[in-house]
Amino acid sequence: MSNLDDLYREIILDHYRSPRNRGELATPPACRAEGFNPLCGDEITVFIQVENDVLVDIKISGHGCSISQSSASLMSAAVKGKTLDQVHQAIATFKQLMTVHEANIDDPEPVAVDIRALGELAALQGVVKFPVRIKCAILAWNTLDQGLQDFVS
Repeated sequence: MSNLDDLYREIILDHYRSPRNRGELATPPACRAEGFNPLCGDEITVFIQVENDVLVDIKISGHGCSISQSSASLMSAAVKGKTLDQVHQAIATFKQLMTVHEANIDDPEPVAVDIRALGELAALQGVVKFPVRIKCAILAWNTLDQGLQDFVS
């Protein structure tokens, strides 16, 4: 096991044991979105407050495995205070990281993700080695994406 793998494992466990932005925001003005993974029972509720195209506050509640809960915590820390464009870019980059394994082997230019740009989110890159766990890692991100779509419409 490499030192980097140990560090990533510690980051995931830290966010699982001490999740960031845990709780609920009052509605309104917050938007609420719920996500559920029927394969494993993970549940995530994302509360967001957007003002002047900035995600000024985010709270996460729910329960599930260490991957889904740490991913939600990491996500909330990564997007809080960002513009909506930055949030959408973060969502796209994370989803790209989680789908790198699906790239066609014959593709001469496989999809690349700049891991350094992800910060602590890079800790979740090892999840792609376990395809059944990808849905756990991406649940909060899909829920946030849905919440943003609901907010805009």
